[in-house]
Amino acid sequence: MLTVQIVLFDGFDLLDALAPYEVFCAAAMMSNDALEVKLVTAEGARAVASGTQGLPIEAGGKLDPNRAGIILVPGAAGDVEGDGPDSVPAILARTANTELTGMIREALGRKDIIVSTVCGGSLVLAMGGLLEGRRAVTHHLGMDVLGATGVLPVKARVVDDGNLVSGGGVTSGLDVALHLVERELGPRIAHAIEELFEYERRGIAWRAQGMVPNSEKTETDKESNLVLSTKAINPPSPPLQNTSGHIESVFDGDWEVTIATPVGKMDVKLSIATSHGEVHGTATQGDETVKFMNPVIQGNKLTWSQQVTKPMRLNLKFDVTVDGDELHGTAKAGVLPASRVAGKRLKSTF
Repeated sequence: MLTVQIVLFDGFDLLDALAPYEVFCAAAMMSNDALEVKLVTAEGARAVASGTQGLPIEAGGKLDPNRAGIILVPGAAGDVEGDGPDSVPAILARTANTELTGMIREALGRKDIIVSTVCGGSLVLAMGGLLEGRRAVTHHLGMDVLGATGVLPVKARVVDDGNLVSGGGVTSGLDVALHLVERELGPRIAHAIEELFEYERRGIAWRAQGMVPNSEKTETDKESNLVLSTKAINPPSPPLQNTSGHIESVFDGDWEVTIATPVGKMDVKLSIATSHGEVHGTATQGDETVKFMNPVIQGNKLTWSQQVTKPMRLNLKFDVTVDGDELHGTAKAGVLPASRVAGKRLKSTF
């Protein structure tokens, strides 16, 4: 018997979860119970407040990441604008910082489990660092953020990347579930459900199969750069040194920096050195050190990109200025609200 576990979390979107639930229940009915459907959480059986006016839905058990079958993670419902605690990005980030991330990581390591997502569900996994280099889709408002986590975004209704199947906007849950039913139980069962629901799937499920269109070939270089950026984490390296004997920019030195994001603060140590007009830098967060990507100094402004891992995994674009031994600026990822950056110089590089 095929087991489908639909994961609920506080603030989840009702339609993301319940539309697939109905499809899978219909599949069970039409296949003489060839599959079973469960509503679960990372914590266990409990009432879960949805993001739609807090309407509670009862989850009957705890997610089992070692149970063969399908695991489906929905997105969130909340404020689309702003960066308050009830905003969609904040809800998704809180979810990514629960036990769920470790459970899904375990499930993705198994060959007998398909992990599927609807809408912002792919962002939950991506913010937890689980989808780097994978093909996926999310709601159109979150595609930039998805790319900023190291995912290769595909603009499709459903993206089938092997053991990862993702859907776009809220109503794509119907398409994701029907695609999975066809994939696991066959097209006759899927077609019978379409007739019962009087609904036809939209678009073609994208797969990395067949001939590659010319338009997609054009994107290869851009994508390879993105994949490269997700592998930028290196073992801790010695402090950068400027051998020219004098400070070439006001940014040179070691900096203790705090990045205030809508979902928490993170402390980062920056080491910056400029030699012959060329700037180099590293950022250390915990026991991980990454190099600046594409650092550029223009007057009193320094811009660069780098990957951070806490409170979520994102590729951020930094834009900072210096006033004496104080550093100020912003860090931004896609359409997420800009985060405030502030720091003090610890010492010069000399």
